Amino acid sequence: MLEILFIILTLAGLSLFEIVTSVDNAVINADVLSTMSKKARRWFLVYGMFFAVFVVRGLLPFAIILMINPSLGFGELITSSFSGDKTIQHAIEQSAPPLLIGGGVFLIFLFLHWIFMQPKNYAHWGEKYIHKKAVWFYAIVSVSLSLIIWFSIKTNPMMAFGAAMGSTAFFIVHGFKQNAEYKERELMDTKMSDISKIMYLEVIDTTFSIDGVLGAFAFTLVVPFILIGNGIGAIVVRQITISNIDRIKKYKYIKNGAMYSVAILGVIMILESFSFKIPPWISPIATIGILAFFFLKSKKELRRDIAVID
Repeated sequence: MLEILFIILTLAGLSLFEIVTSVDNAVINADVLSTMSKKARRWFLVYGMFFAVFVVRGLLPFAIILMINPSLGFGELITSSFSGDKTIQHAIEQSAPPLLIGGGVFLIFLFLHWIFMQPKNYAHWGEKYIHKKAVWFYAIVSVSLSLIIWFSIKTNPMMAFGAAMGSTAFFIVHGFKQNAEYKERELMDTKMSDISKIMYLEVIDTTFSIDGVLGAFAFTLVVPFILIGNGIGAIVVRQITISNIDRIKKYKYIKNGAMYSVAILGVIMILESFSFKIPPWISPIATIGILAFFFLKSKKELRRDIAVID
């Protein structure tokens, strides 16, 4: 019974994390889809969902694991993951430290970039103060990476490489995201063909999915759970894109909650890579709790704004 409850909790945390980290992607999708024909919108939301769920979020976790442990073999990894092969699961766990520290560095850098550099609705005074100190972002991430690599080398040289890869992945993905936001203006141009817009939206979706997939490893190393949780989240995001995106935008602090969840998961992944024993229920409970807090805070703020207008 407890095992079933833990699986449900894990899947709920994975789905919720995927949803909130994909809100920015949903906003871009909704804006661009509004300039496309009904047929093109239907194609993107139906067939594009298959690509987003089964191809991108389905293959990306396997690809990440294979990068860390190429000796497993792609076909063997997929079949063994779904058959419950304990040997493969043990191999994944043995190669986990470089994966965890790389994902942790990526998520920590993602949080630091948000809190230092990005415009936001301030949920508390500290966010405004830190945002004014944006110049310190590059110094802090550089020193943090140096310290993480220094301690990693003493533990496991592959962990040091994983940390460097996490940093590299962050700056590459960040560059793609910035380009996506810039290109959104071009995609709003009605002269661009619907096919071109669909192809570019799929590229953007792939870029934004990396946050959710890397963060998923803080919840579990069981790939089928990651596929199910992220898949459910991706489907919900598509539904939000269709019907409720304007409503979601009204909740001012959802992004704040997502980023604090990212920070917590990043810290958990780094600690676990150094063999600190973190109870497996911490990640989903922390994620659900943080997001619930900022959702309620947003809801309270929305009610206050409506009362002022009335």
